[in-house]
Amino acid sequence: MKKVEAIIRKSKFSAVKKALHEVGVNFFSYWDVTGLGNEKEGHVYRGVSYSTSDIQRRYLSIVVNDDFEAVTIKAILEAGSTGEVGDGKIFISNVDEVYRIRTGEKGGNTLK
Repeated sequence: MKKVEAIIRKSKFSAVKKALHEVGVNFFSYWDVTGLGNEKEGHVYRGVSYSTSDIQRRYLSIVVNDDFEAVTIKAILEAGSTGEVGDGKIFISNVDEVYRIRTGEKGGNTLK
């Protein structure tokens, strides 16, 4: 099993969510996060322009069976890309075991 973690633009979340559902990834967690990166966002307040290095993003955490890893990554890449600096990152890590709390069942079937 793999854990796919993605940091994406908040404006692309609906498209990424739809793309994930279309490939059969129907369960994941997400959070609104703030981070620092190479992108600089500008803001205007009362006619004065200023920039900040704090960037608002959405963080997705998805655990999938190994056979869903490639389609999950492809869905995020295609739906989350604008082609501009600041589109985000995807991180992949191994998951040793998963347990379903309700039944105590373990393994890849718990993700279904």
